Amino acid sequence: MGGGEPLSEEMETAGLRIYADELRDAFMRMNAEALDLHAQGRAIQVTEKSSDGLVAATVGARGELISLDIDPRIFRRPDSRELADAIVKAVNQAASKAQEKVVEIFEPLIPADQMRAHLAGDVESVLEQMVQQIRGER
Repeated sequence: MGGGEPLSEEMETAGLRIYADELRDAFMRMNAEALDLHAQGRAIQVTEKSSDGLVAATVGARGELISLDIDPRIFRRPDSRELADAIVKAVNQAASKAQEKVVEIFEPLIPADQMRAHLAGDVESVLEQMVQQIRGER
């Protein structure tokens, strides 16, 4: 019976090697996919208009303002506060939609809640969620 033990150890070792190879292959696929998703995410641009259509703001994936178009008709109204509010609202709406597009793009690799926390800069939540995943709690 002593011959059975080395064989089972060999089988166990072979099984671990196969598993390690599968993990490596999965990692390589995820890495390639992540690079593609990253490029898609960086290319995101969202444009939102004010309710009257006179202000259009375009933002990138990080919410950075790329362009701001103001229809000349807006200058017929002397209310600068209204103009400022329209600009802020259009930019914020575009940034929110851009962020959701980033979340959607990365969802195959990163859970939506974790990605939202990351984008919001909530490092504590990101780390907590990762620990829960490692422990199998999520």
